[in-house]
Amino acid sequence: MNAQARQPRRGHLDANQLAASIVAEATDETTTDTDAPEEEAEEAPSDDGKNPAAVALGRLGGKVGGPARAKALSARRRTAIAKKAAKARWEKADQ
Repeated sequence: MNAQARQPRRGHLDANQLAASIVAEATDETTTDTDAPEEEAEEAPSDDGKNPAAVALGRLGGKVGGPARAKALSARRRTAIAKKAAKARWEKADQ
């Protein structure tokens, strides 16, 4: 069996979503989460005193900055960063 056959296709409900939609239909309840496949949802800005426009710009900068940093790093530097991160993960697991 290939890997594609084992993975659910996008746009189809998984077993739990299907069961919930059947129960909702049988009891004449409407649902919102089971009618559509799960997608990455944008988080609503919380009312914590932050300017929503500034938050959006910060998020945009973060989405752009990561790939730009990776492109600017040399292969040797990326390897050193990855090794340091792996070492930190292993040390954390040992504790």
